[in-house]
Amino acid sequence: MNNAKRGTELADVDGEAGGESRALSLNEAATHLLDECRMVLPGIQALFGFQLVAVFNAGFFERLSSAERLAHLVAIGLVVIAIAFVMAPAALHRSTEPESLSRRFVHLSSWLLQCGMVPLGAAICLDVYVVARLITESKRGASAVSALLATIILIAWYVLPASERRRRRGLARR
Repeated sequence: MNNAKRGTELADVDGEAGGESRALSLNEAATHLLDECRMVLPGIQALFGFQLVAVFNAGFFERLSSAERLAHLVAIGLVVIAIAFVMAPAALHRSTEPESLSRRFVHLSSWLLQCGMVPLGAAICLDVYVVARLITESKRGASAVSALLATIILIAWYVLPASERRRRRGLARR
């Protein structure tokens, strides 16, 4: 499908003026969901790799307090949890419905993906705290940077989507 046609389809599906939308088929919904998991996973895996490499740098033990090293360990654990949640839909599909799809699969997999974003956001904020503490040499400054990032993540990943869901429900009732 060429980009011009794709753009037209998107405008027809979700026109800005009318707030139009269409229901996806079960197959389309599952495909979108698994694509979303595939898009998130490489970023999480890259973060995990950087987290592991950091531990083997000499400065890790020299410049960080034991509490900050523990915070980094917790962040690594949270990333592993995020990886498990984000990879779960593929494992679930392969284990339970390799030759079919169900609404239950789509809903459960969507929930798993959303659950994976919680530990991911927390891990990012913890590691940003550790990095900011090293750069600013200030616990308060690092806490402020981490809190600002947590607020941005909270708004972008949860508040805006919830607001959009409420808006769409309001349009559907009209």
